[in-house]
Amino acid sequence: MNDLFTWAALGSLTGASAATLLATNVIGGLIGPNGDKARKWIALGIALALSYLTAAFATDAGAEKWIIAFFNGLVVFSAALGVNQLPPRNRQATSSRVAQGREPRILRSWV
Repeated sequence: MNDLFTWAALGSLTGASAATLLATNVIGGLIGPNGDKARKWIALGIALALSYLTAAFATDAGAEKWIIAFFNGLVVFSAALGVNQLPPRNRQATSSRVAQGREPRILRSWV
């Protein structure tokens, strides 16, 4: 494996979702705990940017590619966010506890 991310991978649902999740978590980590609520908006912005960037390189599509890019961005955002966690009542309660009774920051949900 020579490259972790390639342009072709970023144009796929899997690659765009992974890049969105990675970039959102890195930016959110740099902002700190005060930026937890902003992570959703950061993820949406990154997902839409990747989708529109992919649409810009699509030469064989017509003007409708921009509308489709919007919905593709929502799909990428949903995949990166983890739609199965929404709404909160669908989340399964975990019974495992950390030694001090606090959850490590890396495992805390930012939804």
